[in-house]
Amino acid sequence: MDARQDFYLAALAQCPGLGSRRLGQLLQTDLDAVSLWQMPALEMSRLVKMPQGLVSTIDAFRRDHPDMPEALADICEQRGVHLCTLQDEDYPYLLKEIFSPPPVLYCRGTLMPKERRVAIVGSRRLSPYGEALALEFGEQLAAAGLTVVSGAARGIDTRSHRGALKTGRTVAVLGCGIDVAYPAENRRLLAQIAESGAVISEYAPGVQPLPAFFSARNRIISGLSEGTLVVEAAARSGSLITAELALSEGREVYALPGSVFSKMSEGCHHLIQQGARLVTKPGDILEDMGLVQKVTAKKQKSMTPDERRVYQVLSFDRALSADEILMSLPDGEMPNLSFTLLQMELKGLIIENELHAYRRAERE
Repeated sequence: MDARQDFYLAALAQCPGLGSRRLGQLLQTDLDAVSLWQMPALEMSRLVKMPQGLVSTIDAFRRDHPDMPEALADICEQRGVHLCTLQDEDYPYLLKEIFSPPPVLYCRGTLMPKERRVAIVGSRRLSPYGEALALEFGEQLAAAGLTVVSGAARGIDTRSHRGALKTGRTVAVLGCGIDVAYPAENRRLLAQIAESGAVISEYAPGVQPLPAFFSARNRIISGLSEGTLVVEAAARSGSLITAELALSEGREVYALPGSVFSKMSEGCHHLIQQGARLVTKPGDILEDMGLVQKVTAKKQKSMTPDERRVYQVLSFDRALSADEILMSLPDGEMPNLSFTLLQMELKGLIIENELHAYRRAERE
């Protein structure tokens, strides 16, 4: 499909109420996107069933936005965005198989159609346990050659992307326009993802996030992926929607168990009860997918006496603030603690989170 056709199709996708399913059905006719854009909606309704109100809405939209294809082409060129349409050879083949694939994807970066992908999703409000595991699974799965897919939201999504960036590729699926950073603090992260992987959205540049968009985005996250891992999710977490979509498309669902006392793991436990595969380490997923885990060398544990004292009071799944570290030391004293923490972070021994709390970088 040539670039001109792409932007006419993208313009059609902007028509309120037309939707992915109807547009997909229209694409199965012998008509090209330019012809469909120019066709009266009443004629469209003879090809694809639609209510009279939608016929009027489509005609009004095109009458009010006659230059929409050209406008989309201009803004995408200005912002370094390219299109991938359902009729293109490089459209991800797994995504084509879902019930309602997006006819148009806006993309920054490189979306490889046949790469193997796994989704990692979870709560926006995460525990230190969830944070540690999202980073570890993202890093190890990417190191083994899988592309990690997530939604660039706060919490588990963000940690999964960051983990994957350390060793391989990741794809972020947005519930807003391709040029909108949401949440705003992830603007730099999204730029990094686009450099080595891809940032994609079915929404045109400038479209602001709405709650309904995130549910629609979830079908793309699961649709791109052979399997979906839920790291941490409360009983009514949106991550469970992604898992349910994956199941409905015949894709594998994995879940990490947590404490039976943790509200943040109730959703994962429910999934396991319903038949999701319980996993405890990245190798469980890689084995299930027929891949071999890339063994990474343990970080050198040559530490100064002060670093060893700090390391002994830290754990992998619980982060401590500097004050909590001091309180946990046998004598409660270390004048150069800030310098010691910095050196340990530079050595890769510990990780500092957004709350300026520290945990071990590796499981023992």
